[in-house]
Amino acid sequence: MEDLKYEFYIGAKPEKVWNIFISPEGTKAIFFGCILKSTFEVGAQYEYIGPGEAGDHTVHVYGKILAFEPHKMMSYTEHAGPVYRENHAELETRITLTLEEIGECTKVTLVNDQWPENHPSYENTKSTWPMILSNVKTYAETGKTLDFGW
Repeated sequence: MEDLKYEFYIGAKPEKVWNIFISPEGTKAIFFGCILKSTFEVGAQYEYIGPGEAGDHTVHVYGKILAFEPHKMMSYTEHAGPVYRENHAELETRITLTLEEIGECTKVTLVNDQWPENHPSYENTKSTWPMILSNVKTYAETGKTLDFGW
């Protein structure tokens, strides 16, 4: 399966963009009401938890932190939450998020790779990442999120 790679330019400094990706307020705004829970230490676990099929504390995505440089880069494994796939533990991908200051902007590069063959979430993920990244851009620049009609 092909790697998923996205590049966005956001009219905000890396610190602001970074905080949207890791702070409870930011993740709740851009990741459909989920909060990211982790110590962010290399090797630590993380979970995106929020309203869903298993109630208000549904684990939507989880994995392990592989690399973490505040305001610059974060890499982690990713599994769909147990409520989505019975074989969730086998369905591991990797996400690497890189922020680079370009003038008064931030270049955001997101790579979602290491897809196992026939991963059932590939097509959905392929269309969801642009929505999430567009939401990050809008939120960083305006303080508002996009209304996808959900």
